[in-house]
Amino acid sequence: QLQLVESGGGLVQPGGSLRLSCATSGVIAPLYAIGWFRQAPGKEREGVSCIGKNDQITVFADSVKGRFTIARDNAKNTVYLQMNDVRPEDTAIYYCAAVLGMCVHERSEYDYWGQGTQVTVSS
Repeated sequence: QLQLVESGGGLVQPGGSLRLSCATSGVIAPLYAIGWFRQAPGKEREGVSCIGKNDQITVFADSVKGRFTIARDNAKNTVYLQMNDVRPEDTAIYYCAAVLGMCVHERSEYDYWGQGTQVTVSS
């Protein structure tokens, strides 16, 4: 069993930065790829980025390339999403999710999900 807990969301101005954290628990956590997804009001949940168990990185959303960076600290069992130069369209609930082994884009493949953290980009 794996548990995921997101934190770090909040209100940020356009052009600002925010770092989200996804803390994982369970001895098998290093075996999992961790993905970040987001869901804006009235929209489907979309993939943002993912980091595999061997630190392979996949960026799902073209709109975040060059602005968002994913990283994992296995010693802390935590995966981070560094969000720079945020835009109002980044406003969403951000979720982290776990899938065994390698990153995949299809969200139905992910076995475990966190409860989400709200990110609001507004002046």
